[in-house]
Parts: sequence; C-alpha cells; structure tokens
Amino acid sequence: MRSIALVFWLLLAPLSASAQAPVASPLDQAQSHWYSGRQAQALEVLNQAVASDPQQSRWRFTLAWMRQETGDVAGAEALLTRLVEDFPDYAEAHNNLAVIQAGRGDLQAAHQSLVRAVLLSPAHAQAQENLGDVLVRLAHQAYGKAQGLQPQSRLQLKISQLDALSRAR
Repeated sequence: MRSIALVFWLLLAPLSASAQAPVASPLDQAQSHWYSGRQAQALEVLNQAVASDPQQSRWRFTLAWMRQETGDVAGAEALLTRLVEDFPDYAEAHNNLAVIQAGRGDLQAAHQSLVRAVLLSPAHAQAQENLGDVLVRLAHQAYGKAQGLQPQSRLQLKISQLDALSRAR
C-alpha cells in the first residue's frame, strides 16, 4: 500500500507544483518589469507577445501606452490606430489615440476619436473630460478665426474667457 501511495504522490507532485506557481501572462511580466524600472524589458516582452498573438487587444493597448510613456509617440499612435481599426469598440484606445492626436494639433481627429469613445462608454470620465478640453480648443480656434475676419469686442471677450478657462486647468 505504501508503494502505491508513493507512486500516486510522485505522479501528482508535478501537478500540484504547477498549480501553485502559475505562469505569469506576458502582460503581468511586462507590468512587473515596467513598475520595477525595467522599461526596455517590459517593451520587449510585450513586443514579442503581440507579435505572437495580435488578437490580444489588452496587450496591444498596454504596449501603445508604454511606448507613449517612453517618448515613442509615433509608435504609440501607429499601434492605437491599428488597434481601433481591429477593435472599433475599444473606448479606451479611442481616448488614448485622441490624446496623441490633440497633442500634435489635429483637433478634428481628436474630436472624432473622443466622440467615438464617449459613445462607446458614456461613463468614461477621462474621455468626457478630454472631449471638453478639445471642444474648448476648437472653440478658441473658431473665435480666433471669426475675430480675424471681423473684429468684435464680444469675440475678444469670449477669447479672453476661454484663455482664462484654459489657464485654470
């Protein structure tokens, strides 16, 4: 009986050991590297993971975020553009793409991306705030153009009010 118990234990030991030490997902590994200050390793893990399984939208999103955080804004924008093409209902990706678009001055594209984000997720507070910021900037541009075409004191007042609002952020 003892030899049967020993054989049984020997057969189950590898199973129980693997159950106790689950393999971390590429996302978990990348986040561990990232928050330990090893950004290059985090990017490497996610680059490899995304190359092996491009259908993992969360991995692609996190890779885009990490690229943006390390200053590779163009790489992040390219990733997010492809991500929203492949996953058009990914509100967070639309929001982050809009932040990049607004940052480079393409307010019309940012507006479109943010409208899509808030339509997909009306409770997405950051997308709502970002949409408000873009609308303020678009209003400022429109008032400025109108002022240039036909100077009026009421337009200058509106521009001043928007300037004050922008400084308050």
